[in-house]
Amino acid sequence: MRPLPQWSVVGVAPPQRMVAASLRWDGNSADVTADHTVASLKPLTIATSVDAGEHPVLEYADIITGKPLGVLRLARTASIATEKASLVLYHVAASEHRCLGWPRRPWNAWLQNRLMRKNRASNHLNMEPAVAQQLMIAYLCPRPVVLVSVDAPGHRNIFPMDLIGPLERSGFFSLALRSTNVSVPTMREVRRVVLSGTPATMKAVVYQLSGHHKQPLADWNELPFPVRLSREFGIPAVAAALRIRELAIVHSQEIGSHTFFLGRIVSDETLAEGAQLHHTAGFHQAWRRRLGMPFTEI
Repeated sequence: MRPLPQWSVVGVAPPQRMVAASLRWDGNSADVTADHTVASLKPLTIATSVDAGEHPVLEYADIITGKPLGVLRLARTASIATEKASLVLYHVAASEHRCLGWPRRPWNAWLQNRLMRKNRASNHLNMEPAVAQQLMIAYLCPRPVVLVSVDAPGHRNIFPMDLIGPLERSGFFSLALRSTNVSVPTMREVRRVVLSGTPATMKAVVYQLSGHHKQPLADWNELPFPVRLSREFGIPAVAAALRIRELAIVHSQEIGSHTFFLGRIVSDETLAEGAQLHHTAGFHQAWRRRLGMPFTEI
């Protein structure tokens, strides 16, 4: 048997309402579906506005069936205090999922891990296989893909991201960007970016722009799609975007391999309805397909 794909590229109407995330600790629980995000990949770190003590459990469950999908076991590492709000950072200590039965679950993980070790040099995540398995569980909540626009004198860029998300209780919106990204210094300096929610139909062109994590954009006119200026900042955004949000960055710090940005939404324009490009775990899509309710594959 071949392993399942690690990731499935799917179209989901935002915000996703198929998977719920809950933090549980010391007899308490909190819905964090819109209040947790990945803050770094190395080490794998989860950020949330909820202070859930030292060793909480992050549980993912299907909303329609109520069935548990997976668990991340967390260990508190640090906190961030800014603008009269605070966040807690948790290291992922252990994980498990229930999307595949026995013995396919451990067999699939073994096959995937073997393939990751074999292709370690070409694996852009450059993660240990066990940590990659934990990351897949964090993607049980399908993660939307956006194109991030940066524009400043002498520097312009646009690149895809999915390590983003709201931290609802604090009012922040976060981005975790690999610190080697060429636009990180500019983002820390100008403190403003624009996020374009990309339609699922733009998958090919979105992935083509991945090279701009390393190389800035020479000219906005060279893009293969029309742009429009954002409402307040006047930064070029995707004209065909489903949604355009302007983000004022209020805090940034390095967490392991990534720079973690926190911002406030300055403007939020919903321009169209439709399926947005999302990523989820391959074993999650396999589970949904078995139940006859798969996400739309892109």
